[in-house]
Amino acid sequence: MNPDAKTLWNAPHWALAALLACLGTLGPFSVDIYLPAFSGIAQSIGATPVEMQQTLSAYLFGFALMNLFHGALADSFGRRPVVLWGVAVFTLASAGCALSQHIGALVFFRAVQGMAAGAGMVVSRAVIRDLFAPADAQRVMSQVTVYFGVAPAIAPIIGGLLFLHAGWHSIFWFLVVIGVALWLLNYKLLPETLHASQKQAFNIPHLMRGYWQLGSSPRFLLLALASGIPFNGMFLYILSAPVFLGDLLHLSPGQFFWLFLMTIGGIMSGAWLSGRLAGRIRPKDQIRRGFTIMLIVSVTNLGLNLLFPAQAWWALLPIGIFSFGWALMVPVVTLMVLDLVPERRGMASSVQAFVGGTANGLVAGAVVPLVMHSAVLLAATSLGMMSIGLVAWLWVKPRVT
Repeated sequence: MNPDAKTLWNAPHWALAALLACLGTLGPFSVDIYLPAFSGIAQSIGATPVEMQQTLSAYLFGFALMNLFHGALADSFGRRPVVLWGVAVFTLASAGCALSQHIGALVFFRAVQGMAAGAGMVVSRAVIRDLFAPADAQRVMSQVTVYFGVAPAIAPIIGGLLFLHAGWHSIFWFLVVIGVALWLLNYKLLPETLHASQKQAFNIPHLMRGYWQLGSSPRFLLLALASGIPFNGMFLYILSAPVFLGDLLHLSPGQFFWLFLMTIGGIMSGAWLSGRLAGRIRPKDQIRRGFTIMLIVSVTNLGLNLLFPAQAWWALLPIGIFSFGWALMVPVVTLMVLDLVPERRGMASSVQAFVGGTANGLVAGAVVPLVMHSAVLLAATSLGMMSIGLVAWLWVKPRVT
């Protein structure tokens, strides 16, 4: 924690949470906003469905790869410069996407977008722990998670409206506007939270020692798995939305908002409760409750899909409850990851984001195309994603304080 933390941010905590949430949700928002325009983009630039899927995979893998370095840069040069440069590159890449005339250019600029978008997510976590003690940090992290739940869920709605009324290029021009606004807000409001005494040397041997310290730590890696992998238990439904909602549940595009409403409601209520519980119950107990909820609802969801044909009136509810359980536990696990290596919080956030981002990319590019046409396979995959996180947590639980 920065020894000057009390003088760096004097506004209400929720205001900082809102600012950091805008940074943190830039990546997920940019994933989902162009999904409704997939077919329109493909027709416009002569791309196949497989090539369009590559634009998503390129973004997610670029996001995951560069996440390895954002935090290390922020540990050496400060939080603020990394945020500002990241948002600036994201904005330029969004303009490149809007101007793309063929699939190769779109894939390239989507990859650059992904590489830049992760800066906000990685650095925002480190900023929270720079400024706040554990209980207060959990409350702010929970507030950030509330906003995090809203942005990627409303993104397809916004993207769909833009596509219908202004064409697919307008989606990326909209991201340009967001990027400019975010850059100006952070330039004016975001303080430098890394204390001069906590800066790390920027040289290859020092960086490699840091990565080795994290990569060779079973506790760190398992906590990163526990926080990052279960998210895909609900994310795969969002990625599969056109098929899951349209073909399996027989909903019209105007009814797709029900999935996002369930997801938003679950994440917001779970994150709100997580913040309320900060300092009142043991972190381990809170994590246990989150995983218990996700386990029960995942098993129930699979059982229902095995017994009955999926119907909208019951098939969407488990996704919302799953989201609630995830949001209840993830702020606590995230802080545990950062506190394992307090001298390298930026790098820790980077590697944690890399683990989650790689999982997201694999799910989007390899898993979703295989399971999205079956409600049973979707439910089983959701249970599997949650189980990976649960097993990781059960193994590491006795080894963390």
